[in-house]
Amino acid sequence: MRQDVLNDIKAYEPELTEIRRDIHRHPETRFEEHRTAALVAAKLREWGIEVTEGIGGTGVVGTLRGGRAAGSNQPRAIGLRADMDALFIQEENSFAHASTVPGKMHACGHDGHTTMLLGAAKYLARKPDFAGTVHFIFQPAEEAGTGAPAMIRDGLFERFPVDAVYGMHNTPGMPVGQFATRPGPILAGADFWGVTFQGTGGHGGAAPHLATDVTVVLGHFLLAVHTILPRNLKPTESAALSVGHVNGGTFGSPNVMPAKVTVRGTARYFRPEAQAVIKARLQALAETLAAAHGCTAEFTYEALCPPTVNTPEKVPVANAAAAALVGEAQVGEFPMSTGGEDFAFMLQEKPGVFMRIGNGVNADGSFHNVHTPQYDFNDDILALGAAYWASLVQQELGGAEENRA
Repeated sequence: MRQDVLNDIKAYEPELTEIRRDIHRHPETRFEEHRTAALVAAKLREWGIEVTEGIGGTGVVGTLRGGRAAGSNQPRAIGLRADMDALFIQEENSFAHASTVPGKMHACGHDGHTTMLLGAAKYLARKPDFAGTVHFIFQPAEEAGTGAPAMIRDGLFERFPVDAVYGMHNTPGMPVGQFATRPGPILAGADFWGVTFQGTGGHGGAAPHLATDVTVVLGHFLLAVHTILPRNLKPTESAALSVGHVNGGTFGSPNVMPAKVTVRGTARYFRPEAQAVIKARLQALAETLAAAHGCTAEFTYEALCPPTVNTPEKVPVANAAAAALVGEAQVGEFPMSTGGEDFAFMLQEKPGVFMRIGNGVNADGSFHNVHTPQYDFNDDILALGAAYWASLVQQELGGAEENRA
């Protein structure tokens, strides 16, 4: 067990809490994380860690080299990744560290993810009792699904070579003190799609018979969308397809039939073949239904993130790092989820694991989920999350003597 690591980090838990709450008070969304990135860079430098800024826009990488000789079977370097960006959500909490930026808040816990990795960096800088190199990767724009590929295009893994890369996300509803992951797919691919139906519009009271009515097309299309998964994919296939935006007409003129309506939604899947089927069927239904009613359809499809797929050989390493802190009984297998995560792009480049850490649950069983106005990261897991990162470094880069043992 590595309780000494957790105990050491708990000694500066108040500092971590203040950092986390400061970031929460000042949320920054996709590629605008200038203040957060500056805070991260300043802390890393304060602790004697080499810093590179501006990677992929506002990304930061801290580099720390261990003080022990490497064993023959150990990786030379690993990457630990945390996301920094907030969401476009109006916070409804009233505590002292609530967002001070209208319409933006840390509703997914990236403030906590950033702080946990900073906590690990501080600990490891003080006790670099490992072999090889650790790159602390602070990534922008995860919520947009574009931060990880931006860093990769900017030469992340060429400039900071790693043999493996690891990520972690908090999970509301999972008790504090628990970790979970799984080999293979853990999160879905996440895409956006949209259709703009174009007709003539017209007077809905005096001359509806002279118009081509896009609302009729929209109605048929909305129903048809929900036939795609059950009638085009195997019943055992895991996927999701939802409508999230519909827009057309003018509220103040309900007697005017709109000439244009737009519908947008999301698609989630675990296999590229399923993605291809969903895309093809959405387009075919939109264009066929539009043509049947004398209208046209403009279809768009934006592939955001591929499925997040853990490297099976690395899962035992991540589980062992967690178990060393909380015991094997508190490390479980996380069920596949249709949530999306752009850490998937890093796992396409390098082997690694995406770990889940419990964010806690109230005594009555309730909790505020991520992406909701009442959510807040649980400061009680800051030290534990930082200790997991430090334990993982020890697991992967423990040094020649520990490796032989």
